[in-house]
Amino acid sequence: QEGLKCCLSEFQRQLAWVERLDVTLGQVADPVSQSASDKDAVDPENDFQREMSFYRQAQAAVLEALPKLRKLQVPTRRPDDYFAEMAKSDQQMQKIRKKLKSKQEAMEKSEKAKQLRAMRKYGKKVQTEILQRRQKEKKNMLNAVKKYQKGLSDKLDFLDEDQTLSQGNKKGNANQRIKKGPNAKRRYKNQKFGFGGKKKGSKWNTKESFNDVSSFQSKVAHNKGPRKAGKGGKKALNKRPGKRARQKMKSRAR
Repeated sequence: QEGLKCCLSEFQRQLAWVERLDVTLGQVADPVSQSASDKDAVDPENDFQREMSFYRQAQAAVLEALPKLRKLQVPTRRPDDYFAEMAKSDQQMQKIRKKLKSKQEAMEKSEKAKQLRAMRKYGKKVQTEILQRRQKEKKNMLNAVKKYQKGLSDKLDFLDEDQTLSQGNKKGNANQRIKKGPNAKRRYKNQKFGFGGKKKGSKWNTKESFNDVSSFQSKVAHNKGPRKAGKGGKKALNKRPGKRARQKMKSRAR
């Protein structure tokens, strides 16, 4: 103990407070708690209470030291144009920046790969559902056709449904074509040479033309009208004579 006191006396120096900057405080009371017992009692085994006690004591020490420093005209705030040299060099900071950038790019790539995998899974799922739906519709139509052929059913609704579906698909494709429109080359040629009109699909049959029987001729359909001469049949009355016969007719006329 005497040795410790001797060492302590050697350490002690009579210096001004601004050179020492030591602040000694007792236990600081908790401003939130109301009872005196809670102010004095701090459980050392409770980490939260212990750390809060340290925090309050440091805060109180700062509040006590600041007026002394202002009184001694010691600046306590950093000026706006304060410049402090970094502990690490610029080369080291560049390496750290490159490493962080590479990590960020790797994370973005992995995220994009996850999104692509999810989109592929969703696309495969949608494609499978469409194929299953088409197979189901085909199976239902085949069953309906078999029932009609066997005489179990006299309904032809499946033909109307098929026709409406095909017309709906055609209309959808036509709308898509109209929305998309021709390219610049096609527009220039149409402007220069004109547009001759729609060629493909002009003779497609529709439901109205299928049900229209006004131009139906039973004599022609059942071979009751005037027949044309075949290989073994009679010659037609208005058949043109051959070349030899026409030459003979010309020589006779002369």
